[in-house]
Amino acid sequence: MLYFCAKSTIMRKLLFFMIGLFLVACSPRKASTPAHNDLSLLIGTYTDGSSKGIYTYSFDQETGRSTLLDSVAVSNPSYLTPSADGKFVYAVSEQNDAGAALNAFAFDRTTGHLTLLNRRSTCGGDPCYVSTNGKEALTANYSGGSMSVFPIEKDGSLGEIDTLFEGSVGGPDVARQATPHVHCATFSPDGGYIFATDFSSDSILRFVVHPTHCTPHRSSAATPVDSATGPRHLTFSPNGKFAYLIGELSGNITAFSYHDGVLRSIQTIAADTLRARGSADIHLSPDGRYLYASNRLQGDGIAIFEVNPATGMLAKAGYQSTGIHPRHFNITPNGKYLLVACRDSHVVQVFSRDADTGMLTDTHQDITLDKPVCIQFVGRP
Repeated sequence: MLYFCAKSTIMRKLLFFMIGLFLVACSPRKASTPAHNDLSLLIGTYTDGSSKGIYTYSFDQETGRSTLLDSVAVSNPSYLTPSADGKFVYAVSEQNDAGAALNAFAFDRTTGHLTLLNRRSTCGGDPCYVSTNGKEALTANYSGGSMSVFPIEKDGSLGEIDTLFEGSVGGPDVARQATPHVHCATFSPDGGYIFATDFSSDSILRFVVHPTHCTPHRSSAATPVDSATGPRHLTFSPNGKFAYLIGELSGNITAFSYHDGVLRSIQTIAADTLRARGSADIHLSPDGRYLYASNRLQGDGIAIFEVNPATGMLAKAGYQSTGIHPRHFNITPNGKYLLVACRDSHVVQVFSRDADTGMLTDTHQDITLDKPVCIQFVGRP
């Protein structure tokens, strides 16, 4: 009898187990939660045509597909950058008059909506670059030949301009280096310095970041580059040990070692073999294995270089043709796609990127937009 009861108990448990399996098998299954692949994509434009300002998209960095979310009207946001937490966006208004300004926006990463917080004059014409460390925002003012520094308030808005540093001349190009031009201003990866490309003097200016207040100190230790380089954009390697400069006039990339505010030139290599004098932008892949540089005016496209991880030296790996006038480009955080803003073709091209070879393939998933000139990504919540 005891044996029968024990056996009955076992049978009941087995029956309940089989019923449970049946119910699970027959119930509609929820898809397993995938990794969150969507990014917020922000595109800045020139607004002398049909574009209104900044456009935001949802971008799937696994498929390369984009969906328009929102837009905001702002004059000539030719360069923009998000805060590290993605809650704020800072965008220039590239104008050569009293309208030259830096705009601060609150950014809703879910809806793509931008809300203007405030706008400050850059006190220098044609601001064409902006960067931030969360405490200060910097603009490089091209025709103004200066770098502007703004404190950032707790709510993300901009304080009054704190400092205006002037560039200089000295380069041999009498047409394009006759007046001061500053084209890029960015923080060093260690956070202790600011570097600004002094286009017309063929040098990179260095400033020491003050630990307690906004005003940086000008350092006399400017880094000279080859004559007629026309230094444009500067980028640092992910490990912070190297830096790379694209020369707009020379079409060359200058590679530097970097340590504690000191740039030491280690290599110069041609990105634009046609010498069209229109090289534009430069970026490294997230893993630091490949470097990319854009060229305009002739042979529009992206030069591709393999990076020696030990020495930082570059070796030419290939070239990818693009639409007309690739002023700016960017790489998705996962390294899978490279997007190019082709100003005069009025498209943002989406290229897939081979992580092993560095080569690019056009996915033909273009984003059509009048005069796109800047691309930035923000992670979505």
